[in-house]
Order: sequence, then structure tokens, then C-alpha cells
Amino acid sequence: METRSTRRSFLLGSAAAVGSLGLLKHASGVTLAPGASVPTVDSLSIKVVMDSSHDIFVRGQAPKAVRVRRAPPADDFRRTLHNVWGLALALESKAGADTRRVMLDFGYTADTLLNNIDLLKVDPARFDALIVSHGHFDHFGGLVGFLEKYRGSMKPDMTLYVGGEDNFCVRLRRTPTPGHFAEWGTLDRREISARQLNLVLCEKPTVIADHAFTTGAIRRAGIEKVLPNTMVQRGMKDGVGCNVGLEHFTEAEKSGKPAPDEHIHEHATCYNLKDRGLVVLNSCGHAGILNSIRQAMEVSGVNKLHALVGGFHLAPAPEDYLKQVVAQLRDLNPDVVIPMHCSGTNFIQEVQRQMPDRLALSTTGSEFTLGA
Repeated sequence: METRSTRRSFLLGSAAAVGSLGLLKHASGVTLAPGASVPTVDSLSIKVVMDSSHDIFVRGQAPKAVRVRRAPPADDFRRTLHNVWGLALALESKAGADTRRVMLDFGYTADTLLNNIDLLKVDPARFDALIVSHGHFDHFGGLVGFLEKYRGSMKPDMTLYVGGEDNFCVRLRRTPTPGHFAEWGTLDRREISARQLNLVLCEKPTVIADHAFTTGAIRRAGIEKVLPNTMVQRGMKDGVGCNVGLEHFTEAEKSGKPAPDEHIHEHATCYNLKDRGLVVLNSCGHAGILNSIRQAMEVSGVNKLHALVGGFHLAPAPEDYLKQVVAQLRDLNPDVVIPMHCSGTNFIQEVQRQMPDRLALSTTGSEFTLGA
């Protein structure tokens, strides 16, 4: 049996080991020492700054374990919340007298993100950390515009946490022409450096802003598989891309040829909610929602799942596969399930069928509060 000490020793923060590029500042104080526990918080508020849709009439009974607040109309009737394909969440956690605020992902476009930040009265000057979940443009596309507007008002020693070097690889979309691909954006570390951000690669589980922790790279097991999405092209050109010399990439991967994207460094953001269990936030969940939950449990030593939140990338799932995943999720007995973004109406319908009392519906502008 794995001992508690062994499990805890797995919690090692991974600062960005990219000094040879001469581009990035290194964050310190992110390593959780062996034997230490993950942080515990009393409450967590999740404000949906951007989701893929905004429904002013969204209804549905929510589980008692979550308080739901929908955004009221703007004071100026000519303004409204905007939506594009993507996700951006503002997180606020409380532990005793301490409050921490984190921005998780930045949606597809800066214009949409900035509009919603203003209407929802989110204050970036109060953020303690920024997180990018993985290297898809619909999760980091608004980042540079966000930094251009708000970096000057933010805390000087701000850190951006990303899943790992794979997040900087070039992503490609398939085109109707067989064998041909179109570029779909690249997270450019030079843009991060230019805004004077620290950078941490969370390839291993890492504590964020004293309250949250990430899973690190998620182990793949069980029935889940990466459903079709983008292609990835590894390598670096003119300072853009991922440095294959820093990773144990295979020779085929180092060739630079487009390959199916496995999102090897996608990570989930997690909180340990006092007396309730884990809150696991999957921005897209390409690695699998069950895999993400198991990884969070292994990392934390907490075996109770309180809430699963975010995008689960099950919209393209075959029906039999979807039913199996939801059945296994039901077996993990979450108190709350809040699907967003790419989860799919098929996923929502299956949760309504298998565990309707656990479902809370989301839309841009919603705010969900868990805990005290």
C-alpha cells in the first residue's frame, strides 16, 4: 500500500526549467515539501467570466451544496455579456481571514474577455496568480490583450502557471483537404516575458497562491481516451514553439511533423474544501475527467470529490463511451457537477438521466459558491 508520506512526496512544484532560453523570470516558493499537506480552504467562489454561451433565462434546480447567482442585466441596456468559444473563470477562495484570487484561462478573444471583466466588476488588480490550463487558443487567446490592459495595475511579482512545455507547442487544425492543416495559435513565451511575469511549469503538482493546487501532468488510465481535437507540431522556430530538448520527447515527436494532440501537460486546478472534499476544475479535460479526479485524489490524499467544474470535452463523445464515463463519475459520488464550455449538451442530458440531483447549469456571468 502506498504510504501517506510517499503520496505527499509526489507533490513537488516544478519551476520553469528554461533558463537556457534567457526569456523568463523564475518563480520561487512553489514547491510543496515532501510530507506536507495540500492547502485547505473554507469556501470557493467561481465566477464565469466567459463561457461559450450566455442564456439570460437559464434555470434549473441546483444541488443544496452550491449557491448560484446569475448576472443581472447591465446598467446600460446597450451593453451585454459577450460569448465566444472558450472559457475564463475568476476564482476567489477564503481560508480563515485570508482571501486569494486567481484567474483561470482567458477565453478566445481579448475584446470579449475585457468586456465581461468590466460588466462583471472583476478587478484584475486583486489577482494573486494567473493560470493557463493547456495550449488551446480558446483558453489563452485573450491573455495578451488582458495583460496589455491590466498588467500595470496588477501586483508586480505576478506568476503565470501553465501545465508544462507542451503548452507552448504549435497547434494545428485539420482542413477539409486531407493531410493539410491550418495554424491555430501558439502560446508565445516572449509575450509573457515582455509583461514581466514569472512563469511556472506545473508538470508536477504545484501549490498556487497558498490555496489552490494543480494536478500536474495527468496520468492516463481506465476507459478514457483523448477525443479528436487538434494536431500538435513540436519544436521551436524564431523563439516560438516548444523546446523538445527540455522534454523526453520521442524521436518521432522531435521531427516536427504534425501529430494527434494528446495534451501531455494539461493540468487541472483543484481546491481542498474543508469538511467537504475536493473541487476539481477541468478547463477542457482532454486527459479525461475521471483521470483528472483520480490524479487530484492521489496528489492530495483526499478521497472525497465534492465538485467537478468546467469543460469536459465530451461533446464529441460516442453515446456508449459517454454513458460509461458518466456512470463512473456517478460512482465517485460528487455532490455537485457544473459542466461548461466543451462538455456538451449530450453530457448534460446524461447527467440529468443518471444523477439529476447533482447538476448545476452554467452560463456566462454565473457565480457558483461552494463551502461556508
